Amino acid sequence: MLPFILRRIAISTLILFLGSVLMYVLTINSADPLQDLRESRAENREQLMQARIDNMGLDLPWWQRYLGWLTGVSKCFVLQCDLGTTRDGSDVNALLLSSAGASLRLVTVATFLAIFIGVALGVLSAIRQYSGFDYAITFGAFLFYSLPVFWAAVLLKDFGAIRFNNWIADPTVSTTATAVVALVFALALASVLGGSLRRQLVTGLVTFAVVFGLVFAFDQVTWWVQPALGLPLILVGALGALGFMLVMTVGLSNRKILYAGLVTIGLGLVSYVVTGPILEDPANWWVVFALLGVTVLVGLAVGWVMGGYERRTAMVVSVGTAIGMAFLVFMDRLLRGWAGFLELAGNRPVSTIGENRIIPERFTGDFWEGIFNWGVQLVLPTIVLTLISIASYSRYTRGSMLETINQDYIRTARSKGLSDRVVFTKHALRNALIPITTIVAFDFASLLGGAVITETIFGWRGLGAMFRLGLDTVDPNPVMAYYLVAGGAAVMMNMLADIAYASLDPRIRR
Repeated sequence: MLPFILRRIAISTLILFLGSVLMYVLTINSADPLQDLRESRAENREQLMQARIDNMGLDLPWWQRYLGWLTGVSKCFVLQCDLGTTRDGSDVNALLLSSAGASLRLVTVATFLAIFIGVALGVLSAIRQYSGFDYAITFGAFLFYSLPVFWAAVLLKDFGAIRFNNWIADPTVSTTATAVVALVFALALASVLGGSLRRQLVTGLVTFAVVFGLVFAFDQVTWWVQPALGLPLILVGALGALGFMLVMTVGLSNRKILYAGLVTIGLGLVSYVVTGPILEDPANWWVVFALLGVTVLVGLAVGWVMGGYERRTAMVVSVGTAIGMAFLVFMDRLLRGWAGFLELAGNRPVSTIGENRIIPERFTGDFWEGIFNWGVQLVLPTIVLTLISIASYSRYTRGSMLETINQDYIRTARSKGLSDRVVFTKHALRNALIPITTIVAFDFASLLGGAVITETIFGWRGLGAMFRLGLDTVDPNPVMAYYLVAGGAAVMMNMLADIAYASLDPRIRR
């Protein structure tokens, strides 16, 4: 395995080097970097032109300028990167650090959401082939895949920012809107669970009644401006997490593992009360991750003690349930900070421009309100990028899953009496994920490219703004800084995809 990884690293390094040469040459020959000064009528025009020539090294041959940039980049191996300056003298290192944080935050969240949702929808669509759910997912995938990024972003700015801000100032949900929301949830859940027509009808009616009641109750208590989950909803969500983990592993009939999950939920209810003061101000991310670590350890301990001969599975179920419940406790405390953030934002929480609602230097809220300050601005551009990626993930997963479940070894597994859950999760899914690793690698790079347009529309000062700055001014240093992140991420993701290939299918190593 090690020689295979070393070969992939060497090939990836060569590709990154050749790509950097091509990018540099194309950038410096895209236009005239002195065009604005040539058209200037300033008396010191010649002096300004000479200063820019000296600053950008325009009197040197292209290969010498490139080698100078490459020499600065090579210092990154000793953590002393020198990416040069812009034509106006700004440090590209500082510009890259501030820009990369915003873009990678956006792209990383969108990638993980797209993978999780897209793969899940693709698997369900394949299992329920030619059903109404399958046709709905297929239609939605083609619709989202064909959406122009700029058009979807503009629509979201209108509905998700401007109109939402107008609504949240005096939030009320009409009976018609409540019924529509409940109907959408009912149809979605009934189609996902499937079954006979009678079962789908019962599922839809129950879901409609529950969702309608919840939305109506939330509206009566002004939950929209003072939200919280509370212990009842946390308990229901934890039971749902336990049910999901059981279905994905051993089913609902294994009592020993079921009891381990229930004990984990009981300890979680105790921790909800105990950790309340700890999560109050001054909370921080170190406290949150420390509590998450304790949660995982407790889940492992419960699974080990109560698992018996199935300790490994019990530990997986207990840890998954514990993490699900910890997430609900975290969201409960986070939602309680919404009212304070609304007050700080003047009851207009979503801004149409920028990666922070309130400039960090002027922000006076606590830790939880600070999460809303940068998290709310993340929602709309993330939705734009995620919707487009979900379409490709769901279609490729569906096709790969259908091809896998028609193989001879799947028929053999079924003939041995294995349940559909075991066949799909332990036999079919792993092999179906092999082609998806390629899509993940290419999608991350394409999302960075799409983020250039998205960041422009939402006014994010990310890599897209830095890339445009370099192109507009024919300045290779900002463009090459963008290439280091985008190209490096693309090459690294492809390398990781090759390694994942070898891990999923050992034959590829040879």
